[in-house]
Amino acid sequence: MATLQFKGKSAVWNHHLSVPYHTLEKDAKKSLKGVDVEENLIIEGDNLLALKSLLPKYQGQIKCIYIDPPYNTGNEKWVYSDNVNSPTIKEWFDNVVGKEGEDLTRHDKWLCMMTPRLKLLRDLLASDGVIFISIDENEIYNLRSLMNEIFGPQNFIAELPTIMNLKGNQDEFGFAGTHEYTIVWAKQRDENLHLNEFDIDEEEMEKWEEDEIGYFKRGANLKATGVNAPREKRPNLFFSIYVTKNDEILLEKRNKGDAELLPIADNKEMSWRWSKDKISREPYNLIVARDGDDVTVYKKQRPSLGDIPSKKPKSIFYKPEYSSGNGTAQLKSIFGKKIFDNPKPVDLILDFLKIGSNKDSIVLDSFAGSGTTAHAVLDLNSEDEGKRKFVLVQLPEKIEEDRPAYEAGFRWVHEITRERVKRVIAKNKYKTGFTYYTLGSSIDAESILMGKLPTYKEFAKYVYYLATGKNHPDEKKIKEEYSFVGKTDHQSVYLVYEKNADALKKLAITLDWAQKTHKKDSNKKIVYAPACYLDDEALEQFNIKFVSIPYNLFERQ
Repeated sequence: MATLQFKGKSAVWNHHLSVPYHTLEKDAKKSLKGVDVEENLIIEGDNLLALKSLLPKYQGQIKCIYIDPPYNTGNEKWVYSDNVNSPTIKEWFDNVVGKEGEDLTRHDKWLCMMTPRLKLLRDLLASDGVIFISIDENEIYNLRSLMNEIFGPQNFIAELPTIMNLKGNQDEFGFAGTHEYTIVWAKQRDENLHLNEFDIDEEEMEKWEEDEIGYFKRGANLKATGVNAPREKRPNLFFSIYVTKNDEILLEKRNKGDAELLPIADNKEMSWRWSKDKISREPYNLIVARDGDDVTVYKKQRPSLGDIPSKKPKSIFYKPEYSSGNGTAQLKSIFGKKIFDNPKPVDLILDFLKIGSNKDSIVLDSFAGSGTTAHAVLDLNSEDEGKRKFVLVQLPEKIEEDRPAYEAGFRWVHEITRERVKRVIAKNKYKTGFTYYTLGSSIDAESILMGKLPTYKEFAKYVYYLATGKNHPDEKKIKEEYSFVGKTDHQSVYLVYEKNADALKKLAITLDWAQKTHKKDSNKKIVYAPACYLDDEALEQFNIKFVSIPYNLFERQ
């Protein structure tokens, strides 16, 4: 398989493995009470750190991911902020990425930013999960190459031109741009992968007929109307046409029974919409209608883009509701004014969710922005009585003083994310809420040595993940008083730990602890502890594998 080479690739390719886990600190004041509130999450913080911190609970659990990353147009003023241990990349740190021609490494920076995030998103995705990514021509080809390497070309599903402006952007050179792209990839494209189809309006379908060319329905009368329709305005379009008994349309009379038609309305001579030449070339695009002895000719109306409903989503993604202007209008209706540039329309994300999620799915958006994904999840749940949950991540991105959002009182983008979800729930009286989290201290050797200690349950979930590579199945079974974390078919996991620096210095696996624990649990035991007072023979006797914290904290990796 061909691979994409870019500056910094070797430094970032496995960077996601060295990113430390962080605790997620609940902010009760910013949370919103409701039914099953714990399962809807809004996380404020760097999305790379947040994605890593979601792994212990959500690895392999996310059914549908939607992300709308920076398009790298040169106008977004995005900053490369990943702390990668590489001299080259350290030069980029905390600097705004420049425009094409001004910053020769702008595409390298974008790829270095996306690589570890895509790797973590893949880890979070369920085996039957799908990811939708919005992008435009600036990075579409680089992104596809990167996705081939991370997700595999065999798991590619679609590249969808997504029409956001049917009129076209007249400011673009040469051609008026109408579309962006959405690329769709599966975690594992096999017999277990199922993509949903759309419900179609059968009454709408009944309006359309089908001939050898395709779908059509009766359009306008071939007789012209309006101020330019009279014969004197368009004399060359006043002529006779003939319709045979078999509804064939001719320009010359062939048989005695052929009906002659002239463009006369209310005893006034008018004109035809089509010329003789067009009628002779396209008789198949005309319809003959009879009402007794009256014969009328109509144009066949062929479907425009998006006119014909389809159960299977089309590879060109279009509805009038997908327009970028609609996204702006939707957000304006919530806040009373424009406060965000180019928000995605709810209808677009809602259709992605219809395709890629089920009624009980978890949906993740790690570039949450204005919170459209959560809005779509809430609306779709209301529409089909689903119980989908959303997980949003938004980094603390400052709002510039000259922006409308700043005038509206917002200083950070994540404030807009939260407020939008809150208002949508209130406005529609949805019986749900969300839990708001910020990133806490990192769970790594350096932090523990510095005294930044996680709670027992947070650390227990983390060491269970390290020991087994799986999420903890039931947090209620964590028993701090017995140092018990959890059990698999092959081993038990224990954590000898307290969130107290002084106590932590004294904690250890002792003979008394080993005897009591082994009496209740003779399984193989992997025990995380600050120290161990048993020799190798005793560890073998009590079927214990000792892992020192913090020094061997990352032994699984």
